[in-house]
Amino acid sequence: MIEEILPPGVVSVEARGDLTDDLLEGGEGLFPEEEALVANAVLPRQQEFATGRICARRALSRLGLPPRPLLRNGRGAPLWPAGVVGSMTHCHGYRAVAVARNGSTVAIGIDAEPHGPLPEGVLEAISLPGERRAVAALARHSPGVAWDRLLFSAKEAVFKAWYPMTGAELSFEEANIDINPDDGTFTAQLLRPGPLVVSRPLTAFSGRWLTRAGLITTTIVL
Repeated sequence: MIEEILPPGVVSVEARGDLTDDLLEGGEGLFPEEEALVANAVLPRQQEFATGRICARRALSRLGLPPRPLLRNGRGAPLWPAGVVGSMTHCHGYRAVAVARNGSTVAIGIDAEPHGPLPEGVLEAISLPGERRAVAALARHSPGVAWDRLLFSAKEAVFKAWYPMTGAELSFEEANIDINPDDGTFTAQLLRPGPLVVSRPLTAFSGRWLTRAGLITTTIVL
């Protein structure tokens, strides 16, 4: 599913639910260093974590990289091998990974969410006034899409693309999202100074979105 909104050169692997023993290929599993990261987590979290790591290794193998532990930084973001950029996402019943060589790809951000409205009060917490007006207009025009959840997902993809480039937090209010309902794209105007990319300051991201099979997925590839 998510590969449909990723460009050539980006490798993706997804799983519907968790990869149980009967779905694993020979030798797949967690490295001891990875097991230690979730040793005290509840079983569902351990399974979710393991599925994400296995999907990541399958994706990295398609880039020609051997299996290795995929650890995380202090904020919980994955530490990709040298020369690789990537992003991971998970929601109920779905996990996905996207990776690419960093020669021509600077950043990747992907997100998946259940296709349903946000809980009460969340939209007000994660959006700007203009975004809320746009969501309301989109809902009147095309009520079959959970536009508020799509806005949230797009902001998550923005953060996942931004954070590895900068090592800095980006609040929900620091990116203004404009969703195009006709062609499955969105733009994110950054409301704080961005890093230099090819000697130019980054001011915006462009992304794509898709709704299918009870899911909303969003992607950004820079």
